[in-house]
Amino acid sequence: MTESGVWFRRYARTASPRLRLVCFPHAGGNARLFHGWAARLPADVEVLAVRYPGRVERMDEPCVESMDELADRISRALEPELDRPLALFGHSMGAAVAYEVAARLEDRPAGGAGPALLMLSGRSAPHRTAPTALHRAADDVLVAGATRLGTLGGDAYAVPELRELLLPVLRADYRLIETYRRERPAVLRAPFVVYAGDRDPAVSGPGIDAWAELTEGGLSVRSFPGDHFYLAPREAELTADIAQRLARLATARPV
Repeated sequence: MTESGVWFRRYARTASPRLRLVCFPHAGGNARLFHGWAARLPADVEVLAVRYPGRVERMDEPCVESMDELADRISRALEPELDRPLALFGHSMGAAVAYEVAARLEDRPAGGAGPALLMLSGRSAPHRTAPTALHRAADDVLVAGATRLGTLGGDAYAVPELRELLLPVLRADYRLIETYRRERPAVLRAPFVVYAGDRDPAVSGPGIDAWAELTEGGLSVRSFPGDHFYLAPREAELTADIAQRLARLATARPV
């Protein structure tokens, strides 16, 4: 399998897509979060859902606990996909990873336009994020801290067999995002869209507004009813908004 095949679950409805939407899951999450998106988006949009190591098909691999390593590896895996314009969507931890990948694509030695659009969900700007240290906490404290933000339905951590599988991944992801620091984050050329649930305890108004300091392409903000995981119950509305924004990229140059 190619490196791209290892890193991305591909949802394609045409052999010749107009653009590719790369989707980055949250801490403890996986590519399945986006399995229904391709059917809701235009047929000429190919969805690539990022498959982080340490879970599902990559369960035998160690989790990546460094933002620089994760962003570097994903950026390299995207190289074969740069024959079409890219848009990036990331949720929570995935928003920070998407931002770092976008920075690398804009700065790569080969040059190019970089991603045409960066969509950041459920995350404050990296230089305005309050520090936490849940990755050092006891298991119950870590789970409580994660689930206070909301859930995708059910309580997988209450099932002993699932808890045993999920906790190491959750802790590794929290270690990655809680040790991620950018005092002077890069300012990107791509326009940003920030999405958030209106009852998300993890995102503040100033934290959202601060993303404007990191883009030369302008910032748009859209909120939906819900908590940190608003994007599950609001999938139809969210993907409809994304589809409209991607339609405006019809004339974007390949990256």
